[in-house]
Amino acid sequence: MRDLSRFRCLSLLHIKPRSSHQTCQILAQLILNRLTSPPHLAKLVEQYCRLTSGTRQANSILAQFHHPNLFLFNTLIRCTRPKDSIHLFATWVSRNNLVFDDFTYLYVLGSCARSPSFSSLLLGRQIQGRVLKHGFIANLMIPTTLIHFYGWNKDVYSARKVFDEMPERSVVTWNAMMTGYCSQREKADEYAYDGVMLFKEMLVVDGEERPNDTTMVGVLSSCSQLGMLETGASLHGYMEKTICLLDMDVYLGTGLVDMYSKCGCLDSALKVFNGMRVKNVLTWTAMATGLAIHGKGKEAMEVFNLMASFGVKPNLVTFTSLLSACCHAGLVEEGVHLFEIMEVQFGLRPGLKHYGCIVHLLGKAGYVRDAYEFVKRMPVEPDLVLWRSLLSSCKVHGDVDLGEEVGKIVVHSHPEMMELSEDYVALSNIYASAERWKEVETVRKVMKVKGVVNKPGSSLVQGISNHIPLG
Repeated sequence: MRDLSRFRCLSLLHIKPRSSHQTCQILAQLILNRLTSPPHLAKLVEQYCRLTSGTRQANSILAQFHHPNLFLFNTLIRCTRPKDSIHLFATWVSRNNLVFDDFTYLYVLGSCARSPSFSSLLLGRQIQGRVLKHGFIANLMIPTTLIHFYGWNKDVYSARKVFDEMPERSVVTWNAMMTGYCSQREKADEYAYDGVMLFKEMLVVDGEERPNDTTMVGVLSSCSQLGMLETGASLHGYMEKTICLLDMDVYLGTGLVDMYSKCGCLDSALKVFNGMRVKNVLTWTAMATGLAIHGKGKEAMEVFNLMASFGVKPNLVTFTSLLSACCHAGLVEEGVHLFEIMEVQFGLRPGLKHYGCIVHLLGKAGYVRDAYEFVKRMPVEPDLVLWRSLLSSCKVHGDVDLGEEVGKIVVHSHPEMMELSEDYVALSNIYASAERWKEVETVRKVMKVKGVVNKPGSSLVQGISNHIPLG
């Protein structure tokens, strides 16, 4: 590339380079024309980072300065992949020759949130100590990002501690805490309840910060998890009073459809669904899932066909819901057909959950041998849940020989589960149903030798109300 005028050289910063080689040529022109100020090079850093292999070259731009430039460093932290961003920050912390500002901590905390791991959690805690030491915690976005970071790293206790210690909060802060509660898979019911209580606290304590669409989607998700129909209906009424629902926001509408469906109020779910002018794949999936979990397999299939006629492409979650619906309703042919068209018609490669649905569908309908052959042809490794599903079907339909074979696979192929009694008991019950008492005795002796203890039955009583008043 020949020398260019300064004006034409600056114009190169606004094009989208196709390769790192082309970006290197632009950098050379900037150096030749003495256009190496941080704002100019920052644009080049962004272009490098858009390329999959551009992180190393973008990092080399920092070497153009005798002293590290914070503006360029922050740009690099913001634009690189999360893992690269975390590594870069850790490297420069050890050098101790660059004074960070609040933007640095915001960007690296965001990277730690997008790449949750034990090392990210440790780094985030160290960053919290640094921002407290240097006084950056006064910036409202720093503690808000900390809450977001802790939530995605499953440390809800630390997130709530940061939240409670904030002297003032924005609606983004409340939403970050709400998202932290709603995104937890372990102790999901407990955190969902905390999410509902957080919303009530927002209404009572912080009158100036009113809930927005993101807040409402979060609290509706909590109500769905807990089955709080009355509270969810109250939220619907609150939204009609405070948010214009004439043209229903697609995410709010999807949240309402999901809440009403999972709470068993399918008429209300359909009313909201039919009243929405705009529906995305999540909306259609929520409606199909609601019908599926309540055993309305044919209606769920009708939703799928209508979805295709509207030009909305289903995703993997959609097929999981529909296959589940077929299992509930015993629609074997429809389920197998859906599984077959996933990849052929929609280009979606089935996952282990989809294979599991087919195994459960065939086994429940009595086609246990077909289900076993299906498992043997699977291109993915079957997990313990899938084998247990097939073992249960063998017991229900009295196929002792296949049950014995599957039971031995379960017991011997998962040594990490050897101390659990469920699989031994299931195999013993299959023998007992066929009155093969000698084999029952053998299984019991094996359990005794290996120290496998049969766990007593138990039940869980949910100790929270199904309705939490909002006012």
